[in-house]
Amino acid sequence: MTDDEAKQVILDTLEKKSKSKSKFYLRDFYAMIPDMKSRQVKNLVNKMVQEGKLEYWSSGSTTLIGLKGMGKQHQEDD
Repeated sequence: MTDDEAKQVILDTLEKKSKSKSKFYLRDFYAMIPDMKSRQVKNLVNKMVQEGKLEYWSSGSTTLIGLKGMGKQHQEDD
């Protein structure tokens, strides 16, 4: 699987699950692409953050990753 194919798998999976969950642990990404080594997945996720496709979110003790612009912190107040 190429990096571009792996990126598309990640984006498709996150978009499909975005209705119920907007942020994921890094280990969740390992499960999305089981045939890649964990370091490769981590580097791929970091690259996607740099490209602006994903973003990190931190609670102070936990770091989660999600689609850029998704989640409660991006919803406007009515």
